[in-house]
Amino acid sequence: MVRVEFLGPIQKEPLMLEITNLSELANILQGDKEMHVWLENSAVAVNDMLVSRRDIELKDGDRVALLPPVCGG
Repeated sequence: MVRVEFLGPIQKEPLMLEITNLSELANILQGDKEMHVWLENSAVAVNDMLVSRRDIELKDGDRVALLPPVCGG
């Protein structure tokens, strides 16, 4: 299982999913109309490393975090 966490202002509980890459996660989350906006603007980290490709292989125990843009100082 892969743990998917939503950080910052995304008001969503973590998910535990059987997925093998970020493309599968994107397909699942695009079905959630509230998440659609966040998907376009958020950075993604796998095990605390920022990634930019969706074909990254995910393994059991991995952690994916969606990091929405925020401002502050």
